[in-house]
Amino acid sequence: MPTLTITPDTAFAILLKARQFDAKVDQTDPDSGSNPSDDNSVDALEFGPADDTRHELFTAINDLNEDERRDLIALTWLGRGDFTLAEWTDAREAAGDIERQRAPRYLAGIPLVSDYLEDGLSQFNLSVGDYLDRH
Repeated sequence: MPTLTITPDTAFAILLKARQFDAKVDQTDPDSGSNPSDDNSVDALEFGPADDTRHELFTAINDLNEDERRDLIALTWLGRGDFTLAEWTDAREAAGDIERQRAPRYLAGIPLVSDYLEDGLSQFNLSVGDYLDRH
């Protein structure tokens, strides 16, 4: 089994933030004057000027060191099926081609990135359920 540089807790925290980000959609009615209880809080699922989800996700990814960033990208590719666990070293090497400043936008731009991260982590016998049970 290959060794991860990124800690499971860090990877799962980013996964959960990415899951929140994945659920968001562009604003449909930015000038709505209704209050959240009137519209069933649907605005909570829309990006808006005061939405911090994207910023928090980008910050978490930017805070990773080079090895952790490579692991995160490689885990995404592993979960998506681009690489196998036996090709882990190749996946990490290829992840180095994604520049540090581009990594947050790259990962956030992958539809279902949180699902791919979860699938990649599961190949290391790590489960989001176990993470949530500990926290």
